Amino acid sequence: MQRIRLIIFLCFYTGIISAQPKQFFTVSKDSSHFSLTVEGASHLASLPLKCMQQQYPNKTNHTSETEKDHLMTPMQQHPAFYGCFDWHSSVHGHWMLVALLKQFPTLPDAQRIRASISQNINPVNITQEIKYFDAKLSKSYERTYGWAWLLKLQQELITWNDPDAIKWRNALQPFCDTVIKLWMNYLPKQTYPNRTGVHPNTAFGLVFALDYARTAGNKTFENAIIQSAKQLYGKDKNAPTVWEPDGTDFLSPSLEEADLMKRVLNKEQFGNWFTNWINATSLQHLTQLPVVSDRTDLQIVHLDGLCFSRSWCMQGIAKQLPNTDKRKQILQRSAIRHLNASLPNIATGNYGGEHWLASFAVYALLNE
Repeated sequence: MQRIRLIIFLCFYTGIISAQPKQFFTVSKDSSHFSLTVEGASHLASLPLKCMQQQYPNKTNHTSETEKDHLMTPMQQHPAFYGCFDWHSSVHGHWMLVALLKQFPTLPDAQRIRASISQNINPVNITQEIKYFDAKLSKSYERTYGWAWLLKLQQELITWNDPDAIKWRNALQPFCDTVIKLWMNYLPKQTYPNRTGVHPNTAFGLVFALDYARTAGNKTFENAIIQSAKQLYGKDKNAPTVWEPDGTDFLSPSLEEADLMKRVLNKEQFGNWFTNWINATSLQHLTQLPVVSDRTDLQIVHLDGLCFSRSWCMQGIAKQLPNTDKRKQILQRSAIRHLNASLPNIATGNYGGEHWLASFAVYALLNE
């Protein structure tokens, strides 16, 4: 049985596991490994699976050019990615299902997952998606959060030698090429980065884009991203972490930036840059867990996502620091605390969180 493993330094989660009716997660006897079980993977997969073909409620964020396109349903606008409340959530729901199928090929719902993805990702539907993004008023649609998740989905497919995956990625590639073209046109014009903790965050988008470019061997795209990252963030110092989190954050602007720069600088360069970017006081502030006061509120529940994104950033940054660096253990321990804080709240029965949070949890687990 394949497992997603995450190094863990605390056994805090044991009590939470024992309180659950089913054993979705396990902790090794020596508390050295945190594992997602097949049962847990199946449960997480059920969340996007049940809304992939669910058209409503839906947040379209559509800009109408004529009455004809104003009256289109979400499925007519986006026949591939219309479910799960909004376009980007549908895309990263597809990514999560692919990622879990790769790790757990014997999932109980494996055939249903494959059938649902095939229903959405096929040449006819993708052609319509491309047409939407080619429209005059849609060239900035989902820039850059949705673009990033589309490339993350394709990256997952590229690295999976499976008949269905090959079929899906062949259908998806022209769409990815369209998004890459849009991104390449945008990068030279982006004088300033977007430093918000929500969808338009520039660093988050560039992280996924860079990972895709390297996996796909697209050197032109890779070099353009690296150049842009260094230009936008290379001289940054003294992150204003005291401003974090904002009330609707699901990303940490300061940590997302570091997550990007660790990819474009060597270890020594990154160590120096990170020291200048986040000092000891700022780092301590970022280890404090966000308070999620109302998980039925579609904006406040974003803070559960912040726990997961902080966790994956902290894990990645820690890997770049030497074992003698005290910040390494601080980041590793905090990554686990953030993961523990929100894992029990993925499936609360509230659609506002369920339609997307599982993807963030799985990405945090996969990127330990």
